[in-house]
Amino acid sequence: MRPAAKPLAVTFAAFAAGALLGACSPRRIPPLTTSELLEDRVMLDGVLMKCDAHPAESRDDVECQNARAAIAQLVKDPDPAVVAKRTAEFERARAERRRELDRIRAEQEAKAKVDPYTMPVVPPEGAASTAASAATTSTTAAPATPAAAPSPDGGTHPPDGGAAATPAAEPASAPKPVPPT
Repeated sequence: MRPAAKPLAVTFAAFAAGALLGACSPRRIPPLTTSELLEDRVMLDGVLMKCDAHPAESRDDVECQNARAAIAQLVKDPDPAVVAKRTAEFERARAERRRELDRIRAEQEAKAKVDPYTMPVVPPEGAASTAASAATTSTTAAPATPAAAPSPDGGTHPPDGGAAATPAAEPASAPKPVPPT
């Protein structure tokens, strides 16, 4: 070979070796996006475990940043199926609680109701003693006396010409009249 061809052959061999080695190396996998991680929860858990295992190395890793963003979005916007399940459970528990409170309220109302048609016909204790005292007062009342007639001098005189009628003994329970002032 000629001396100038040798460096050309070495350069060509190095270029071919570099091309072969470059072609055989695996292609770099692009980092997962936030939407891809939200769709695949298992992949999200795997990326988070990798990020938690090496926190110093994963601080600037794009995949770890996307995983953290996906978790923040999951916390902010919960799964509609989970929300529907929780809402249905809440409504079921509320309906059960209302039925229980209605049952307790009905029991209390049943205890408090008074049926006047099933009550005994007995007067209250105070009414019996008042009726008895009214009967004794009406039998011992004094006969009515005529009212005093006014006299020409401005005073009042009894109608029988001056003889004052003695009042009958009043029962002790009757109040005494108060003279006008």
